[in-house]
Amino acid sequence: MKYINVWAIIGLTALLNTGCEKILEENPQSQIVPSYFNSPAGVLGGIAGVYNDIRGQWGTEGFTVEMQAGTDDFLQGASSGGGPAYTYNGLNGSNFGSAWGVAFQDINTLNGVLQYGATIDLPEATRKQYLAQAKFLRGFWYFYLVQTWGDVPLNTTFITVPSQAASRQPAAQVYEQIIKDLTEAAADLPNTPTAPFLGKAATKPVAQLLLAKAYLTRGWLNNTAADFTQAATICSDIIANKSTYGLDLWADYGDAFVPANDYGKETMFVSDHVLDPKFGYYTVGGAAGGGAAQNLTPWFTNWNYPNNSGVNSFVNASGTLVNSGTSGMIRDSQYGRPYVRMRPNTDRLKTGPNAGKSYFLDQAFTKRDVDTRFANSFTTVYIANTAVTNSATAANNKRGISYTTVVGADTAVWLPDFEVAGAPQFVGTRPFKGIVVPPSLWNNGIFPALKKFMDPSRGANFNDPSTRPVVLYRFSDVYLTGAEAYLKAGDANKAADLLNVVRQRAAYKKTNTAAQNTAAAASMLITAADVTVDFILDERSRELFGEWQRWHDLVRTRSLVRRVQAWNPEAAAYIKDYHMLRPIPQTQIDRVVDGPKFTQNPGY
Repeated sequence: MKYINVWAIIGLTALLNTGCEKILEENPQSQIVPSYFNSPAGVLGGIAGVYNDIRGQWGTEGFTVEMQAGTDDFLQGASSGGGPAYTYNGLNGSNFGSAWGVAFQDINTLNGVLQYGATIDLPEATRKQYLAQAKFLRGFWYFYLVQTWGDVPLNTTFITVPSQAASRQPAAQVYEQIIKDLTEAAADLPNTPTAPFLGKAATKPVAQLLLAKAYLTRGWLNNTAADFTQAATICSDIIANKSTYGLDLWADYGDAFVPANDYGKETMFVSDHVLDPKFGYYTVGGAAGGGAAQNLTPWFTNWNYPNNSGVNSFVNASGTLVNSGTSGMIRDSQYGRPYVRMRPNTDRLKTGPNAGKSYFLDQAFTKRDVDTRFANSFTTVYIANTAVTNSATAANNKRGISYTTVVGADTAVWLPDFEVAGAPQFVGTRPFKGIVVPPSLWNNGIFPALKKFMDPSRGANFNDPSTRPVVLYRFSDVYLTGAEAYLKAGDANKAADLLNVVRQRAAYKKTNTAAQNTAAAASMLITAADVTVDFILDERSRELFGEWQRWHDLVRTRSLVRRVQAWNPEAAAYIKDYHMLRPIPQTQIDRVVDGPKFTQNPGY
């Protein structure tokens, strides 16, 4: 498996009597001193440590919840454990902010790299690449921070002496620094991954995409036409130079999520996750506890298929699916671990302007007969992986027949995206060996599972974390970001052109004839009149569902409260305007005891 070669550099820091990761986690102000960065190994160790800390957020459970819960895309799963992040009810600084401390710790490390690494003995081109990586990563973290909390502390010098004083600087100043860092990083980063930053570390187009997103977000904050134009221009430049950057869309949307393509042409930037005990997070074969740097992404939206797929399940008098009979499935690598933390927002609304509609099926994933993104994103068919003998006289077996399911051939669970008469034990009048669960029977315990990130490669150790990288940015995002920027800049025609590239790709099927693919692509075309902010947000749901962007997408477009109230039945009653910013972690507020108090965001 490919991965960023800077992980190997972590070992070099043993020359300094401790590992880079340990330095970054334990009192960094007192353990990292300026002399640490006076060698190539120290500079690389600092950068590697920051990449490692990104790995400890993207792909982990708490951070995934923070990036996606409480939106129009997701509701709670049966095993979410509740939580204010989903509903906003009681959300405060004691239950949010897993990456706050990590981000500032890493920013301080990067400040040291930039402050002292400029004089290390390296060829000029190599030194520039190292420092460009540091600028990108500092811009990356500050962009996350300012989107999430607004005004935050802004530090650009290396801190070696602990302080109990801190203050927040205006978001405008933070954006100025982000844009400066990313602009300079884009100028000096290579066009394609270059040693020692291999795999899919930061490159010129990655820095450009993040820069475009920063301009776009600042433009929304200030309604600044120049920022929208700048973002649009940057995205167009990336697309125009895609061959130089080794980037492109796969012809088939589903190919973007084939494990063999994780480091392919559509992938721009990843957080690597390798199944290697030397990192100390787990022992191979010892299962995953969900701690630091464990990629459990494949399973957060996975329902409990081994336990809730009883072959004689039935609908009770209340119209609810009741699990009954021997399970038609056992846990395996292909279908993954049943975490049931979050689920697609499939509920049909009972009141309001969207009464009777489901965001999932009626707003986001429409045109499912042509648009392949639903079929390529969600598992709706589970093939039996265990033989089950079901007697005609078994309790709640209404089929009137006895049978045994055939492993690898019979369907154990079918979750069609339309209503099926006779469900769950019949298709019409025909007995069905497994169970049929149409949308009216979906609930917080059974629903289509997100399959983009599934990792069947773990073999017998299917309880171990995933070894797949977490993909933070894909090339299709350049088109979507550019479309939004062009719309806000007043050019809806160009916005439609960019959206049509993504939409027409979504219509492609390998099983179609050329004529069928041409007709399908034509049916997906939109015009400038179709392009609105809400249309783009729906398109981002279709294209990027579950890819750690939704909360920031809704906040950026000032759409969070409106769309949650319109579509999310769990959070609609609780969300307020002040929820556009997350609560400052209480630990941060408590630790500032010198000088003015560290302020909390309004409303919390």
